[in-house]
Amino acid sequence: MTHRFDPTSLREYDIRGIVGKTLGPDDARAIGRGFATLVRRAGGTRVAVGRDGRMSSPVLEAALVEGLTASGVDVVRIGLGPTPMLYYAEATLEVDGGIQITGSHNPADYNGFKMVLQHRPFFGEQIQQLGAMAADGDWEDGAGTVTDADIEDDYVGRLFAGYAGGTYRIGWDAGNGAAGRVIEKLVKLLPGEHHTLFTDIDGNFPNHHPDPTEEKNLTDLKALVADKQLDFGLAFDGDGDRVGAIDGEGRVIWGDQLLSILAVPVLRKAPGATIIADVKASQMLYDRIAELGGQPLMWKTGHSLIKTKMKETGSPLAGEMSGHIFFAQDYYGFDDAQYAAVQLINAVHLIGKPMTQIRGEMPAFVNTPEMRFQVDESRKFAVVDEVLDRLEAEGADVDRTDGARVNTADGWWLLRASNTQDVLVARAEAKDQAGLDRLMAQIDAQLAASGLERGPQAGH
Repeated sequence: MTHRFDPTSLREYDIRGIVGKTLGPDDARAIGRGFATLVRRAGGTRVAVGRDGRMSSPVLEAALVEGLTASGVDVVRIGLGPTPMLYYAEATLEVDGGIQITGSHNPADYNGFKMVLQHRPFFGEQIQQLGAMAADGDWEDGAGTVTDADIEDDYVGRLFAGYAGGTYRIGWDAGNGAAGRVIEKLVKLLPGEHHTLFTDIDGNFPNHHPDPTEEKNLTDLKALVADKQLDFGLAFDGDGDRVGAIDGEGRVIWGDQLLSILAVPVLRKAPGATIIADVKASQMLYDRIAELGGQPLMWKTGHSLIKTKMKETGSPLAGEMSGHIFFAQDYYGFDDAQYAAVQLINAVHLIGKPMTQIRGEMPAFVNTPEMRFQVDESRKFAVVDEVLDRLEAEGADVDRTDGARVNTADGWWLLRASNTQDVLVARAEAKDQAGLDRLMAQIDAQLAASGLERGPQAGH
């Protein structure tokens, strides 16, 4: 037996596709066969499986479990819940790996798989290896068993165990995503006053798209915070591994700003520790980490890459602009939006000022949102190389961690190739609008020199 995947579905950090078009039960079965084979060859025997609330998730779960057991691995099903609950299961149950069926924050017709093997992210080459194994039918045979484990209450208890004080009035928007039930249980344990939105898990996402990094998806939360005059609001993506937040005035607190708040208690406990953020983060964050006595480290965008770097450097906290926040201090090192929410409450309490004041005191920069433009897959990395060569020839101040991040007297701009889509990603930040305009002109000039233009924005 062999199987061929749609090449677009095997991505850098996960497997993802449109159900019925580029992804289906046969793919799920083949993923199960390949993953189980790798687990067994590494000496393992058991895998945890979880799923999000999408309409297609139960069918894909059944096929995945079939594939895992057919290759001789025992499966522990933890059922419906956020991706971090699967990561928690993989960290605490006696298993050798875990797979979450989730389309993350993609539209309702998408689905996919996020994997962990022996407490490490499973990505890049390993995902390509599943494709090669399927094409060759290189799978072990066996007959694994299936058991169910209800860990939701344990997981909620573990989230609450991270709470260290502070009583606030908070709005929570689960966006009909997979974290809804967990959030309902969590807020019953937390002191203070809590108002929840869209906690019923519905894979059609009837209220708004579950991506808190797009401001338009925070409209309902802003209305709730304003109406009830709450201290702040929290929002979660479709599978609960990314968090968004707003202050009492409805201003968005972006991923790098959240990290600058969360760094306070972490560095108080671990002075001088390394805190990692991705290349899209504001200079404000790196300056703030240094000011708090920490070691700021700029690293590549991508949750698997950041988790790997954290292990390497012993970093207690890391984050991405996209709202993935990773805690290794008193936690397991994975990205967990629910745990981030609890830690944010702790941080506000420790800082001793209202969230609105904390947000208001942040240095004001003008910056662009993340800009994405379509580029042919074959040109994607080449364009970035051409830009780097030209910048070097000009003697520009460039950081090459992930693409080109260029520092100028006005601020900085970034151009990098997406690992997951045929797009280039750009961002710029300056002290004022005139400076931002100059930075944008530099980006445009570099794109033009490579025969591209910053045309209409490519969607997510």
